[in-house]
Amino acid sequence: MSAALVVAGVRARRRRLRFASFTLALGVLVPALLIGGRGTEVATFVLNDARGERFALPDLQVSVATAVLMLAAGIVALGVLQFARDLGTRAPLAVGTGGALAVAALLVWAGAGESVSLVALLRGALFASVPIAFGAMAGVLSERAGVINIAIEGQFLAAAFTAAVVASIVGSAWAGLLGGVGAGALIGVMLAGLSIRFRADQIVSGVVLIVLATGVTSFMTSQVLAANTSLNSPVRFTATAVPLLSDLPFLGSVIFRQTLLVYLMFATVIVLQFALFRTRWGLRLRSVGEHPAAADTVGIDVHRTRFRAVVLAGVLAGVGGSWFTLEAASQFSKEMSGGRGFIALAAMLVGRYSPVGALAAALLFGFSDALATALQRLPVPLPSTLLRATPYVITLVVVAGLVGRLRVPAADGKPYVKQ
Repeated sequence: MSAALVVAGVRARRRRLRFASFTLALGVLVPALLIGGRGTEVATFVLNDARGERFALPDLQVSVATAVLMLAAGIVALGVLQFARDLGTRAPLAVGTGGALAVAALLVWAGAGESVSLVALLRGALFASVPIAFGAMAGVLSERAGVINIAIEGQFLAAAFTAAVVASIVGSAWAGLLGGVGAGALIGVMLAGLSIRFRADQIVSGVVLIVLATGVTSFMTSQVLAANTSLNSPVRFTATAVPLLSDLPFLGSVIFRQTLLVYLMFATVIVLQFALFRTRWGLRLRSVGEHPAAADTVGIDVHRTRFRAVVLAGVLAGVGGSWFTLEAASQFSKEMSGGRGFIALAAMLVGRYSPVGALAAALLFGFSDALATALQRLPVPLPSTLLRATPYVITLVVVAGLVGRLRVPAADGKPYVKQ
């Protein structure tokens, strides 16, 4: 047996033990939620929209003690399974399932004696995932072409600011969206110029653009918008129900009574997934991120392809940034993106440079955000500052423990010099 195989076997066993230990620890800690007398109570989960539905579902009532113990048993079973056999590439899925069961146990415990709307929770999770999904897709598009895009946070801020001002002046949310897209594309042009034309360090260039966008938007907010509030009162998109589909029980209220950017998010994921992996354009774009010299020899303009990809990524990030002022809030405020650009990068990694995977990761982070908000409204004995940190803690845990070994595009972050 070769040394390489021995090393690979040792690493696999360590990974299996690490994942199994983490899952078993969750299973042991979850029953601790019953401490404090909540185990004798009942949690009620509402499965209908507050506005009423044509096909109403009865509320789901569960015993806190029974549900928590059953969920803990499921987590322990996953841990034992990982100890007994090597799940290989499915190990992260098992850990993720264990984490989902732990979150379900936490929600049951927090809802003891209370009524929790699952419709509102999941609809909020879907809504909160919009900027993360668009930012992650921007990262996928840029890095598949071989350019590291750290500047998503700056694109979010620039787009949110511009969308708010344009929508306020014109009186149209559509105009604001176009303005936000333009601002995101402008940052994309600057990133492409620095990274491709001048071959500057791509990570440093991205950080510089974040600092630039943060500084400019903060200065303009304090010096211009604060003195003229009419420039910071954007018209916003409102939720729109899809005929027939919105009448479906439970899912109709969660998915088909959303805002424009939620529907646009799903459409963009489908189009981008198909375009990247099923069209000649996608093959050319991925080729310049994998082996630009080979792509150049068959007549593909590497610099032009990368430039266009980075600008298009800026357009997607601009849509995500517009969400902050055209849907989430009624005005722009300093640094309102709150680090979601960096969470979008984490979603890109968790999604393994795939639009569909990025969407799935964005939904996970969006759910963590909605869960933190829901827990703050329930009488749980946890500090509010800890609850607000939930999305960022989950980001760290997921990236550190569940991403595993990634295969990044071979030429990602490497400037191409034509020979």
